[in-house]
Amino acid sequence: MGNHLKKIGFFGGTFDPIHIGHLNLAMRIMELKGLDQILFCPANISPTKGATPPEAAANHRLNMLQLALEDVPNCDPYDGEIQRPPPSFTIDTLQEIKGDLHLIVAEDTACGFGEWRGIDRLLEIAPPLVGVRHGFDTKKLNQLSETIKLKVEQGMCKTPAMDVSSSEIRERLKKRLYCGHLVQGKVLDYIHQNTIYSPPYG
Repeated sequence: MGNHLKKIGFFGGTFDPIHIGHLNLAMRIMELKGLDQILFCPANISPTKGATPPEAAANHRLNMLQLALEDVPNCDPYDGEIQRPPPSFTIDTLQEIKGDLHLIVAEDTACGFGEWRGIDRLLEIAPPLVGVRHGFDTKKLNQLSETIKLKVEQGMCKTPAMDVSSSEIRERLKKRLYCGHLVQGKVLDYIHQNTIYSPPYG
């Protein structure tokens, strides 16, 4: 084998909760780009979401990730950010991981790269792989610097749209609507057992 560096996708997010849209993006990019592994890293408190912290505590979000990824090949939770005091900066986390790193993001996240700390260095350490849905308006990238925009364009991966949002799922859970088409069964069981997003019955 020699010292082949593992080709690792780093997928950070709030994962509040993890849903099939996240898994779809990860699997499509893994297969498209021949990644050896994807690390799903729940943010402690994301710097860009300071005003709206996650509804579920970090340990719950990590537990849901573990359940969601149990049977998914080569996808693993990574708790590096939860172990450090907030806020979580992706660049700090990436510097802890050894491998041929790639940052996995959805297109809307890539449009906000200009606000990320140390983004130029970050994209050198881990060039982006950007899940792009059909009909994405590339003009949205014009607000980025030329170097960042170029890296995003080089890393674009066409992925079929699965428009699932964690906020929609949380709303549905509060209204006690069915969510089995959006979230895996064992994650939903965990959410109900721990009354994470809904008021307890009674």
